[in-house]
Amino acid sequence: MSIRKLQLIAFLAMVCISRCVAQEITIAAAADLQFAMQDIADRFQKETGKTVKLIYGSSGNFFQQLQNGAPFDLFFSANLDYAKKLEAAKLTEPDSFYQYAKGKIVIWVPKDSKLDVSSGLQVLLNPSIKKIAIANPQHAPYGQAAVAAMQTEHIYDKIQGKLVLGENISQTASFVVSGSADIGIVALSLAMSPNMKDRGRYAEIPSDEYPPIEQACVILGASKNKEAAKQFLSFIERPAIGDVLRGYGFDVPNPSPAK
Repeated sequence: MSIRKLQLIAFLAMVCISRCVAQEITIAAAADLQFAMQDIADRFQKETGKTVKLIYGSSGNFFQQLQNGAPFDLFFSANLDYAKKLEAAKLTEPDSFYQYAKGKIVIWVPKDSKLDVSSGLQVLLNPSIKKIAIANPQHAPYGQAAVAAMQTEHIYDKIQGKLVLGENISQTASFVVSGSADIGIVALSLAMSPNMKDRGRYAEIPSDEYPPIEQACVILGASKNKEAAKQFLSFIERPAIGDVLRGYGFDVPNPSPAK
């Protein structure tokens, strides 16, 4: 084979690799989105042919990483303040901020638990409870909401010593599912997920007992796949995707017009 043909093959291979890479976007997503976002990403890939790599974690930890240049295309935060701070620091694509949902918290116990969650947060005072799982309030919005709700009901100081902190809300839920904790305060979106809905019981915590868990996303300014990221953002704003999020227990009060 001639050198010219080898060069042509190498060039075409590089073009192919470049195009394939451009078809994938990487998303830093709050852990409460673990199941909802996978559903949405699958729909997006089916429609567009572009793949979505999802990395889940606590919003606060992602915020720190993104300030230091972590290589993500989009950030879906469980606290809109983190997204706003990145926007204020000019680390996001202009006009990409979008508030996609509000989260809710619930008390969750395994199916075989004898605890009565219908009494709400007051059940946490039951002396048989040894460990209560919540997300770490230092960097997880759902943990901050859990602490606020317990403080509203004046029980936080009484049960603080029993708290077991998850790195994020997904790990928190796994503590209760595995039996490492007797009860937990988790995201409704996880309680309604295929992984948990048939394995336990839950009761919603009144939303007026904690600050709204307002969630927002942004496209990162350092994204190398901005066009695909913009396409995904437009996809998220569709009313049909709002319905998907509602199906996982999120509040989506003002769906955008169809795009």
